[in-house]
Amino acid sequence: MRVMVIMKATEDSERGTPPTAEAWAAMDRFTEDLVAAGILVAGAGLKPSAHGRRILCDGGRRTVTDGPFAEARELIAGFSIWEVKDIEEAVTWAKRCPDPAPGPCEIEIRPFFEGADLAALLTPEDLATPREGDRGRLGVA
Repeated sequence: MRVMVIMKATEDSERGTPPTAEAWAAMDRFTEDLVAAGILVAGAGLKPSAHGRRILCDGGRRTVTDGPFAEARELIAGFSIWEVKDIEEAVTWAKRCPDPAPGPCEIEIRPFFEGADLAALLTPEDLATPREGDRGRLGVA
């Protein structure tokens, strides 16, 4: 099962405060452990929301809002994608993660939709003959 591990933003991450050398080294060691275990698929840190945009979709209308966005605790500072046997394995690994920021911070784990989750939406033809570009649509990596 694939999961996205979401590091929630903090006031420090939204200010662009870099991690300490010790925190960076600890995260590097943790990442190396994930790679060695065959868990890590991808991951990246994100710039503060001041560098971002939001697009509100309402019917055919699109409204763009420039960052920064309020409520740092509701924002994402970074993510990784893990391949694990189940959500409990993801939780076990996440509990080993060094603190992503000084002070209280939050890690969220969300499973991806997989092909089996979407089977009710697909026709037998969809399942039998995948087309170019279907990997993302079917939730398959």
